[in-house]
Amino acid sequence: MHDFIKDRNKLYWLLQVLGWGLYILFNIFVSISYEGYDWRRLLLFLYIGLMGIGFTHVFRVIIKSRHWIQLSLKELIPRVVLSNIFTAFVIVTITFSILFASDIYKWETFRFIVFAMNMFNFTVILLLWSFIYFAIHYFENYKTSEIERLIWEAAVKDFELKTLKSQLNPHFMFNALNSIRALVEENPERAKISITQLSNIFRYSLGIERTETVPLDDEMKAVQDYLSLEKVRYEERLNYKISISPDTKNIEIPPMMIQTLTENGIKHGISKYTEGGIIEIETKRDVNKLFIQIKNNGNVREEDIINSKGYGISNTKQRLNLLYGDKASFKIKNENGFVVTEIIIPIGG
Repeated sequence: MHDFIKDRNKLYWLLQVLGWGLYILFNIFVSISYEGYDWRRLLLFLYIGLMGIGFTHVFRVIIKSRHWIQLSLKELIPRVVLSNIFTAFVIVTITFSILFASDIYKWETFRFIVFAMNMFNFTVILLLWSFIYFAIHYFENYKTSEIERLIWEAAVKDFELKTLKSQLNPHFMFNALNSIRALVEENPERAKISITQLSNIFRYSLGIERTETVPLDDEMKAVQDYLSLEKVRYEERLNYKISISPDTKNIEIPPMMIQTLTENGIKHGISKYTEGGIIEIETKRDVNKLFIQIKNNGNVREEDIINSKGYGISNTKQRLNLLYGDKASFKIKNENGFVVTEIIIPIGG
């Protein structure tokens, strides 16, 4: 922070010297071109330039001490205009005093219109200085506000993603425990396998708390374990088919997304049918897009789709929107006795 302040002060003084230096050189050039060389005029312009640096620096101190940067334009403009007019009056008065004292300008040739014109010119110069000064500060404040807004949005986004993931875990774990409960006495060996699968799911669930996305292959291992557990629960009523294209396995996706939709497909679809049904999961890649399709027996009502009820619709939509904005898409529809969910995720963002 200290170095930043030092660099800002260096830049300020560099611009001050450069700006007023150009003003001095311009006036010297004009004076020599129209009135010839006169060392007294050269000294006068140099003195005027130094007064410009001095008075604008004092003006800057007043701006900072009275916090004018924080004022609204309605409050700021009158203060700046009046201050500039007063400063111009002082500078021009001192300048004419020097002109009279050095005999460059005769008192008897004095005209008020000349004084007024010089005041007007200096007022314009000071207003230009003020405009540049405030414009730089407003631009810096805008950038700072924009950075703070982006940081805040990122924090909110992170919080929302974590909240959404935390909503998934208890529901998912409860169903998984129910799937192996009956095995403990009936089939101890199968229970051991199921406990291993459940521990894998726990490990995966804990791991996703630290990340926004995971490789599709990791997600599908958890889904495979979940379906194996549910197969124990539903026995012949549940069948599943997983078709994962090899070139999609390393693509990053939101964790627990496929798992949520699979779980909801069983809960809202297959579990309601006496004869059960099938879950089909397919992924494929097309250049810079990942296509995921989840298909299960059942029927989703149109109002549930519109109101984002059931089938993990609301959760999935929110997470896709937070991570990808409008670059991702989510569709759910009824098709020949099946609920078909289609997700498109941009690859690389």
